[in-house]
Amino acid sequence: MTARKEVPTVAQSTETDWVSRFADEVIAEAERRAPGKPIVCASGLSPSGPIHLGNLREVMTPHLVADEIRRRGYDCVHILSWDDYDRYRKVPAGIDPSWSEHIGKPLTSVPAPPGSAYANWAEHFKAPMIEALRAMGIEFHGISQTEKYTSGAYREQILHAMRHREQIDAVLDRYRTKDKPAPKKQQQKQQKPVDEAELEAAEGSGAAAEDDGSAGAAGYYPYKPYCSVCERDLTTVTSYDDETTELAYTCACGHGETVLLSEHNRGKLVWKVDWPMRWAYEGVVFEPSGVDHSSPGSSYVVGGQIVREVFGGDQPIGPMYAFVGISGMAKMSSSKGGVPTPADALEIMEAPLLRWLYARRRPNQSFKIAFDQEIQRTYDEWDALERKINDGSAQPADAAAYSRATGTATGELPRTPRPLPYRMLASVVDITTGHDEQTLRILSELDPANPVKSLDETRPRLDRAERWITTQVPAEQRTRVRDEPDTELLASLGETERASLRLLLDGLDEHWSLDGLTTLVYGVPKLQAGLSADAKPTPELKVAQRAFFALLYQLLVGRDTGPRLPTLLLAVGADRVRKLLAA
Repeated sequence: MTARKEVPTVAQSTETDWVSRFADEVIAEAERRAPGKPIVCASGLSPSGPIHLGNLREVMTPHLVADEIRRRGYDCVHILSWDDYDRYRKVPAGIDPSWSEHIGKPLTSVPAPPGSAYANWAEHFKAPMIEALRAMGIEFHGISQTEKYTSGAYREQILHAMRHREQIDAVLDRYRTKDKPAPKKQQQKQQKPVDEAELEAAEGSGAAAEDDGSAGAAGYYPYKPYCSVCERDLTTVTSYDDETTELAYTCACGHGETVLLSEHNRGKLVWKVDWPMRWAYEGVVFEPSGVDHSSPGSSYVVGGQIVREVFGGDQPIGPMYAFVGISGMAKMSSSKGGVPTPADALEIMEAPLLRWLYARRRPNQSFKIAFDQEIQRTYDEWDALERKINDGSAQPADAAAYSRATGTATGELPRTPRPLPYRMLASVVDITTGHDEQTLRILSELDPANPVKSLDETRPRLDRAERWITTQVPAEQRTRVRDEPDTELLASLGETERASLRLLLDGLDEHWSLDGLTTLVYGVPKLQAGLSADAKPTPELKVAQRAFFALLYQLLVGRDTGPRLPTLLLAVGADRVRKLLAA
């Protein structure tokens, strides 16, 4: 087993990678704003439905920057605001249409989907994300906006916003007559999602398109009460008195009342005011934003003016992050809405790999996460990087991304003691249908000089590969080894093909290891062409090799392709190979 080389703490150089560069900027900005105080990085998530892999970038970007700041010895907190006091906007696919009666209520006041163990809609969708973040080593301080608003924590900020409502209205009005942000589908088209399901995955919480409290007949009000009778936000403020804080509203349900805003805790600031209010309240120095928040006239742009002009604070620094696509999304269970979540990804890949996919790309670079056959290539890249890390040949930026993927300032993440190639593990569990004894038998024969003695050595990677095979590979693509020889095909073979099978079978015992069988299957066509086993491939030889491989696949699994032949031969076993190939 190859020992892992200890990766040094990420350097403080601005030349290392994008995370280091942002950390430099954030530390400098924090020293300018509030020297000596903990540095605040922030994320915000709306648990309005499954929190998908695109949303994960909202958390991973500040996590990586906050972690780098902690590695340098600074006190840094990563706050994660759960926007669970947002309104319930629509009934997602797969949910009883009767849930439409809850549209307009806070997410924490909407019943959880049928069969859920959680108290409400928001908690149901927060729970798997919290567990996934824990598995990925992401430390954060969670803040429920329901708790903040209903406890009165923001009372002074709300009263302040109401006193300055004309000033807020004037800021918003600068943009109301300008070009509206591009429609969501147009924004996403610019980043080239490949299908409607990916368009859905690219959607944010919907907050970016939320009403900004546009002025009505009674004037502009940045506060929206939730009705005390129906609990929905289908309300209209009809009057407000700054001195007494008396606020009157009517609701579409027919209810109307007057409350004291100095005591009222059932409402919230509209999004374009709420977000900058929280920047000032929390002292946020770094927070990224999605493309839907960063268009001209959108919440991030407007918020920068409101936080300075109304709340006397500073806008965080932070990048606009790009689209995260999925390859193989079509195979995802429709019961999950077709949009994979971090929990879905962690079923088929280890946490360090998932972290690496976000760490190695600048936030403004889009990338895809593979749920299809591409996951094997992704794992190959990861293993190749680890080899470079171990021999000291990795580039600094690649080494930094690897370090950020495999551990945090707190410590290393758990990983597989003996990380065998993912594609090999997938092939083995495919052929054995997950039978532990057969799997161990095959893995122990891969390298006779250093045999796998227990499947625990290969976990959790083995379990991830097995989960990928059983959930993401269609039944028609699964490998089914023949029970009996294809006598018709064997009888039709010419002498050259029969000779190639004899050469293979004669060499099985001598070459019974992964490397040995690799040499053997590639070498048979060379020997038949009168070449040495180490001869360089020619175009003619490659044609002969492909024909030989296709013949073996047909005789073993009834198809022209399949798992890599050396792995397949090991998995089938020498006796069964002889039975199926004896011409």
